[in-house]
Amino acid sequence: MDSTPPNSVSAAASSIPNANSSGAAASDASDDTKQKLVQVTDSIQKTLGLLHQLYLTVSSYNVASQLPLLQRLNALVAELDSMQKLAENCNIQVPMEVVNLIDDGKNPDEFTRDVLNSCITKNQITKGKTDAFKSLRKHLLEELEQTFPDDVETYREIRATSAARIDYLIGAVQITFAWKNLALSPCSIARLNPPNPIRSRRGRLSRRTFYRTEMPK
Repeated sequence: MDSTPPNSVSAAASSIPNANSSGAAASDASDDTKQKLVQVTDSIQKTLGLLHQLYLTVSSYNVASQLPLLQRLNALVAELDSMQKLAENCNIQVPMEVVNLIDDGKNPDEFTRDVLNSCITKNQITKGKTDAFKSLRKHLLEELEQTFPDDVETYREIRATSAARIDYLIGAVQITFAWKNLALSPCSIARLNPPNPIRSRRGRLSRRTFYRTEMPK
């Protein structure tokens, strides 16, 4: 008996072109942002070079170096104006902590290190809470099974059936992606079997689901 949900599979398949187009747009936007960032970085490097030249000119200033000094000052002003215009098109947010570290003469990589250490610590705390809830759930199920064995059995069957249904839908979407990426026609995909939960020896539903696919000859 075929209980394949055509609406769910077709809806998932119809959303694939939109996902591909939005992914391509996001990739183009990322490349454009990187290009603008490179332009700003090059402008900053050029400005630093001009400042170094000005320092050398001023440190050894004489009457003959007046014209080169004015030229380098004009070049610095023009480069700062160009850098300001480039920065307006580059939307990048820098944390104030990084700016403060640079002002204090410290390595901004310390901010990245501190953020990573903080994430690791929070991750360990979250993992401990998750493990505690899993242990509590297991303990509650064991206690409930002793008091209400029939209800617990029904609950586990419902969970197994729902998990098999979700696995089936995920498999259907993955197969749709496969024949689209391989430029296969929909006719080359064999008819999907509905979820086929198999009862184990203990009478509970297992989460195994089977799919049949047929590649073109």
